[in-house]
Amino acid sequence: MDPSAKRSRRGLLIVLSSPSGAGKTTISRMLLGADRQVSMSISATTRPMRPGEADNVDYNFVDDARFDAMIEAGEFVEWATVFGSRYGTPKAPVKQALKEGRDILFDIDWQGARQLEPDFGEHLVTIFLLPPSMTELERRLRARGTDSDTVIADRMHRAADEISHWAEYEYVMVNDDMDACLDRVRSIVAAERSKRTSQPGLVGFVRDLIGPQH
Repeated sequence: MDPSAKRSRRGLLIVLSSPSGAGKTTISRMLLGADRQVSMSISATTRPMRPGEADNVDYNFVDDARFDAMIEAGEFVEWATVFGSRYGTPKAPVKQALKEGRDILFDIDWQGARQLEPDFGEHLVTIFLLPPSMTELERRLRARGTDSDTVIADRMHRAADEISHWAEYEYVMVNDDMDACLDRVRSIVAAERSKRTSQPGLVGFVRDLIGPQH
């Protein structure tokens, strides 16, 4: 038997969600830096490119016509409208990653997570980050110094709606300490990788290990 077969496993689709300001982007970057087996899903979006961003690195920036064409062609695993712009996950890279046993991280909301379930439920790991309090969430949003009072009020309203979907996730944690939160996320990923159902290569390995008498 090929020795590498016992190490083969299914890829994971790791969904990390939180209201804006609760830390999902920071935790995502920390996880990617700490775990080379995880890569970020690059979404297509109709929103304008921000300073410092690069096409096909941060997002695949497209216009509305191209986004409509991708929907029509069935190219998205999931897509949703967020703050007036549309975001979608291309299907082909996800399928290729799963075929190769690689893990993909998704920075999407509950709508996207729900759309992934029918086709990729067996690969899905969903994690929701809660803020310590709504007061702290607003403080973090204001500390960015990038949004007007109107935008912050809109984000706070949306945050309440997103938090109301917390029970749809497998794992939920309060993000009151970034390093501790990262450790918990990494523990979840390690446990999911170790599940029997995530390691199909072990079937043949164990069969050879115990011999034909069993």
